[in-house]
Amino acid sequence: MPDSSNEDYAEHLCSAVREAASAGRALQIQGCGTKAFYGRTPTGDVLSVAGHAGIVDYEPSELVLTARAGSSIELLETTLNQRGQTLPFEPPIFAPGTTLGGAVASGLSGPGRPYLGSARDFVLGIKCINGRGELLSFGGQVIKNVAGYDVSRLMTGALGTLGILLEVSLKVLPSPAHEETVVLSADPVQAIGLMNELATKPLPITAACHYEDQLRLRLAGSQNAVAAAGRHIGGDQDHDGSDFWSALRNHALSFFVDETPLWRLSVPPATPPMELQGSWLTDWGGAQRWLKTNEDSDTIRSVVAAAGGHAILFRGGDHAGEVFHPLAPATTAIHQNLKRAFDPDGILNPGRMYVDV
Repeated sequence: MPDSSNEDYAEHLCSAVREAASAGRALQIQGCGTKAFYGRTPTGDVLSVAGHAGIVDYEPSELVLTARAGSSIELLETTLNQRGQTLPFEPPIFAPGTTLGGAVASGLSGPGRPYLGSARDFVLGIKCINGRGELLSFGGQVIKNVAGYDVSRLMTGALGTLGILLEVSLKVLPSPAHEETVVLSADPVQAIGLMNELATKPLPITAACHYEDQLRLRLAGSQNAVAAAGRHIGGDQDHDGSDFWSALRNHALSFFVDETPLWRLSVPPATPPMELQGSWLTDWGGAQRWLKTNEDSDTIRSVVAAAGGHAILFRGGDHAGEVFHPLAPATTAIHQNLKRAFDPDGILNPGRMYVDV
């Protein structure tokens, strides 16, 4: 089910990269710019891939969709919904026009990530342009297609520092037959304990979030399985649950509408509440903690590292400095070697992730 309403701009983009490499000119890769805030401050001349859009192939019976990087997530989800299918990693849509390329390059996933999988788990193959302006293809349209290094998934979350995504093949899944949300009153300690306890049981939980002393659990599957799980868990049914999960996914909750620096903390799910001042929202069954705070970055990272996690300055604050959690020297060397292999002149989104990458 290809979409012929858009053109293939691959050669145009390859030429633009070759010209920039020849001139030693940095490029800032951009779709619709809805994630320009994420990572370190972008530099270089803007190279837009927004026009390189359209569905290339969609095989509902094979659960595979291939689309160009400039395709909007809204277009893909509308197409999938018509066939009762979905993007299971629930890519956030922070503003209209969010593109597939931006979703994969950022590697961000929605509330179902611990239960259904991450963006990286559903990328089957890609086409991209490296820093020399060469068109490369990796992976394919089936799950077991990798021989050697898995470059397709390597590009997921690289923020365009290794290559410009042109086309992505994704595994999709059937939409759940039935979905409900239950809500219980709980303080942070109670919520973390209950989320971790329930995670050990065979329950159809597909999201778990604690916010404003309320623990919400999304249940999905057959109607009987969902009803049985709801009776086991207790609490009340939240009839606006789907609206809540959509708002959480897209950062439309009032919690996110604030100028206070927003930190994304990744920690072991059973980590007790941490001694950091600010406002909290706990997602991913305890594994992802959102913190709005004016605490300094060294304090935040020290506390989170002591818990066995890492911290990212997600939005607000100083994005000219280090935004992502500092890497160990050996890991930094790996990142630098990969950057040299894919982008020897360092022209693609230079410094977007780390100063030296």
